[in-house]
Amino acid sequence: MLVLWVPVGLLLGFIISQTWSVHVSWENRGSQPHIVFILVDDQGFRDVGYHGSEIKTPAIDRLAAQGVKLENYYVQPLCSPSRSQLMTGRYQIHTGLQHSIIRATQPNCLPLENVTLPQKLKQAGYSTHMVGKWHLGFYKRGCLPTQRGFDTFFGSLLGSGDYYSHYKCGGTGMCGYDLYEGEQAAWDQDRGMYSTVMLTRKAISILANHDPQQQPLFLYLAYQAVHSPLQVPARYLERYKGIPNLSRRKYAAMVSCLDEAVHNLTMALKRYGYYDNTVIVYSSDNGGQPFAGGSNWPLRGSKATYWEGGIRAVGFVHSPLLVNKGTKCRSLVHITDWFPTLVTLGEGTLEEDLNLDGYDVWEAISEGHPSPPKNGSWKAGYGLWNTAVQAALRVGHWKLLTGVPGYSDWVPPQTFSTQRLTNRYHNERIRWDRGKSLWLFNIIADPYERVDLSQRYPHIVKKMLLRLAHYNKTAVPVRYPAKDLRSNPQFNGGVWGPWYKDEKDRQDEKHINNHLTELSSKKRWKNKLKNRKLKRS
Repeated sequence: MLVLWVPVGLLLGFIISQTWSVHVSWENRGSQPHIVFILVDDQGFRDVGYHGSEIKTPAIDRLAAQGVKLENYYVQPLCSPSRSQLMTGRYQIHTGLQHSIIRATQPNCLPLENVTLPQKLKQAGYSTHMVGKWHLGFYKRGCLPTQRGFDTFFGSLLGSGDYYSHYKCGGTGMCGYDLYEGEQAAWDQDRGMYSTVMLTRKAISILANHDPQQQPLFLYLAYQAVHSPLQVPARYLERYKGIPNLSRRKYAAMVSCLDEAVHNLTMALKRYGYYDNTVIVYSSDNGGQPFAGGSNWPLRGSKATYWEGGIRAVGFVHSPLLVNKGTKCRSLVHITDWFPTLVTLGEGTLEEDLNLDGYDVWEAISEGHPSPPKNGSWKAGYGLWNTAVQAALRVGHWKLLTGVPGYSDWVPPQTFSTQRLTNRYHNERIRWDRGKSLWLFNIIADPYERVDLSQRYPHIVKKMLLRLAHYNKTAVPVRYPAKDLRSNPQFNGGVWGPWYKDEKDRQDEKHINNHLTELSSKKRWKNKLKNRKLKRS
């Protein structure tokens, strides 16, 4: 079973009740595996070669074909929600991040009381590194990646920005630079290089400077691509001259550049001695955005919606350690499951007080044991559900939607059209009756969500509504603070970065300043003594 929801503002959750049938052999490895997690941004379900796309992705296709394709893999419909669930293994209804994305100007971030995936892997002895897009808040220093479990960080703090200049505007007069090395702006690292290329080179540099025989490595490579703005080096555009739709052509070129980056990273894993003991996970953070060139065809809907096109993602696992290579996994898998699964793979510990919503399915994967029992039962619901609330729930082959799920068209591939999407209509467009706020689909028989069965199976609808009500009772208050004008980069040297200081931050800053003052005084005193000696001589 899985559930997503958004009560009026935006409330998201996701629950899985089936095991993930990827089996890994540990007999041939002598230590903990290296873990490389590649998260791409806004890649549509169709936008990969093995899903029939006109976009060429030979490297990704080859890795997926030699690994396990996750064909029933779900994420959240937006950036920050998916990333928060990956980092914590918890639904955002349990972290307070259920209201859209974290904005650059908000004093908000992934709650500090939540233990993160890199923190758990670090406890297990891993060297932890992040390259790429954070988008989990940065209003104070404690929110930064290097304070949340990563030994090193190189990348951006915001959700998007220029691929070359790394500048981003968060509103009128709120523009700044967004490229970091550790906790400082990476001015010296910025040479105007295209983001996808730059991040790949940084990741390869980390591999080159680490000894894979001495310590296991966790590399989280979160690409900015293929999120808008649609920017790409001209040489990649040459491959898609036949696509008249400019947005689709640029998007396709960006995916090709991304595919080349994945190839280069894989070659580096082999060159530096990691590959034979590495688990690679590839995932998109949400569905594609047709208005920005993406395609989820034949799935319905787009990014930011609860139709399949917004939440069913491209995903696969590749590793020489896999026993069942070259297979497809059709069991339900959700992004929250990576936390317990990867910590288990890394021989870490999962304490009860972590309150995970994802499941550790390692024994079911590696030894064929029954999957862990899931929370709740049909009898646990308390009352009916208000269908004005935007929500989605999947149990087995049933999927229930309530509220307004978002843009609901099936958007066909735009490869051969030069028309703007906003100005054209097509035969797949369906207008629902005004006031309709509930749908039921058999996703196995009807994966494209064409036939609403809510009137035919009211008893199924009632049970699922009760289940939604049960999960809504576990939600914590929303964390969605108002814009803070102190966030303006103009007050921070033109850089997006931490601006809020609590009492601990002020004490730390005072201690550091006193230490620097002391060092400066000692230096001045030494210089005075030196000058006196010179005068005497």
